[in-house]
Amino acid sequence: MTAPRSVLVVVAHPDDAELAMGMRIRDHVLAGDRVRVHCLSAGSVERDNGAARRDECLTAAKILGIGGYTFSSIPDTRFTDHRGAINAALFDTFATDRPDIVYTHYPDDQHLDHAVTGEEAGTVAMREAADLIYFRSAYSRHFEPNLYFVGTPDLMATKEEALACFVSQQQLDMAAFQGLTVLAYRQHVHHRVVERFPDGAHGAEMFRTARQIVHASRQRRGTTRPFSTLPTT
Repeated sequence: MTAPRSVLVVVAHPDDAELAMGMRIRDHVLAGDRVRVHCLSAGSVERDNGAARRDECLTAAKILGIGGYTFSSIPDTRFTDHRGAINAALFDTFATDRPDIVYTHYPDDQHLDHAVTGEEAGTVAMREAADLIYFRSAYSRHFEPNLYFVGTPDLMATKEEALACFVSQQQLDMAAFQGLTVLAYRQHVHHRVVERFPDGAHGAEMFRTARQIVHASRQRRGTTRPFSTLPTT
């Protein structure tokens, strides 16, 4: 049985994690992994200092089973001016519970906040975590996935329930995002492969693995022989 892992998802704004990988987050939780999300900005703070969007995140977190949802106070749309603060916030976040796996934005993104988040989180993850995986945002450019997480109807329903918590984001077309989850991966996966998917496969969330470290299976003590006893040819 695989030991539980520590998973950290670093995002720029509220709802970024749920949109990009709500099913994957829920699956990690169901597998017994510890999942945290760190959001660098609470979004627009003009009316309530971001309190409403924080509350939406925390409500969605309960649905997905996220163990910790934390925030920094980087000004929305101003990430390029605050790289030092972002770097410091990320090192603090990583130190809280050093993650085994980090997910974050793909750095090539039309939204500068997403791009800076991907760059800075990726830099810290390369020295603090084993695995670094980028997810696709709505504005990712030149994204070529090499990891596909294929969900189930139950996982999709949980993702939709979590996304429904973000009532302040009326500009989000949830039906369109659901359609992308169900169909977009098919432009990358040949239909003959899709035909062999198991019954109940339902949509996919796409990722690009920057680094994955796999350790050899550990044999039981006494089952290996020293080099001196190996047969020679």
